Amino acid sequence: MTSAATRPDVKRGTIPVFATATAITVSNIYFTQPLLDEIARGFGISPSAAGLVATTGQIGYALGIIAIVPLADTVRLRRLSILLLAVTATALLAGATALLAGAFAPSVALLSMATLILSASTVLPQVIMPTVVSMATPGNAGRVLGAVGTGLTMGALLSRTAAGLIAEATGTWRAGFVIAALATGALLLVLPRYMPDDRPTPTGASEGYLRLLASLPKLIAEHAPLRVSAALGAAVFAAFSAFWSALAFHLTAAPISLGPAVIGLFGLFSVPGALAARYSGRLADRWGTRSVNVLSLTSALLAFALFGFAGQSLIALAVGCNLLGYGTTSGQIANQARIFAARPAIRARLNTVYIFAVFAGGAVGSAVAGVLFSAFGWTGVVFSGLGFLLLAAVVLVGYALRAPRAVGRTTVAADTLEKHPRGRADDGAALHFYDEANG
Repeated sequence: MTSAATRPDVKRGTIPVFATATAITVSNIYFTQPLLDEIARGFGISPSAAGLVATTGQIGYALGIIAIVPLADTVRLRRLSILLLAVTATALLAGATALLAGAFAPSVALLSMATLILSASTVLPQVIMPTVVSMATPGNAGRVLGAVGTGLTMGALLSRTAAGLIAEATGTWRAGFVIAALATGALLLVLPRYMPDDRPTPTGASEGYLRLLASLPKLIAEHAPLRVSAALGAAVFAAFSAFWSALAFHLTAAPISLGPAVIGLFGLFSVPGALAARYSGRLADRWGTRSVNVLSLTSALLAFALFGFAGQSLIALAVGCNLLGYGTTSGQIANQARIFAARPAIRARLNTVYIFAVFAGGAVGSAVAGVLFSAFGWTGVVFSGLGFLLLAAVVLVGYALRAPRAVGRTTVAADTLEKHPRGRADDGAALHFYDEANG
């Protein structure tokens, strides 16, 4: 990330620090997924019951987003980041309780509760996303989102690799919970120094906390781009979560019969796809978000086609992991670039609604995959993923039909903002055209 992508007053190294912070914090949600088969055997429960651990992690993250992220629209960001880190530190002291409860949990119910508490406290990535857009120079919003969003995906993928290796080295899946606590706590020493000392939107009005929360449902009705992005993000992430939450069960079953360390390596195998997705931000700046959504959905559909036709081949699964990782990350970058084209004063709240929808979709995907794997095996998981992606395709086609290009002044204005999300977000007339053209 060159300095040209951010304003001159932004501290050097901010984008790499933000990307690393998002990777570390988001890993707390995903590192349990390659361990689900070990957890199921350790507690003597079914795969669908063990899948509750992954599901509660995503639910906890979504609840934390609703309760905390809207504050980024009204308070000074450095103070908010310190508050969030203090909340996280408190959760980690309960991490004598929460994480250690996870490390020595006597039941899967207590383990799920520990995962819920931990995930609810790790919402820094979704404060960082609207913050980094406010730091971008004109024309580079997608580019900086691509850099930080890639860190997010890398954390989700590599946490699975780390968890598998730790479980193999220590002989217990429980050690991963303790390592996660140490990595998260280390952020206290670094991140606050890189957060800005003001709000992303100086013109943003100060609102009470309850009023902030009460304003969230209205955003869904008032902002068509938010509805489109939320629907696309939820459906694609449901497919992504369905695959990853069931993969451990598929790989440990005959005839593949792998151990947790090798299963965790699938996260490492997926790194090229995640790194390639970084450039989707530049494509969104140049071609528009809708085109990147089409690319995203095509990549994810190809992945599930591979999973269905060659589900016993480790090579096909690794290639599919890259296609799915690329598609999911690219789609998220496009979706957030679309919603951040709205007024800067409400970016954090728009992101709150969007990410809540995404992780609600992820929770549904994990739960559905656990049930279908128990009933129908790997074929059930593949069909669930394809179903979610076909739902996303319907949304995308409907979006394209409701916002036809080059038909009248309103559509031209909408297309301009679609292709250039960094355009003047405070231009009320342009935003009016944009919202009208999108529904």
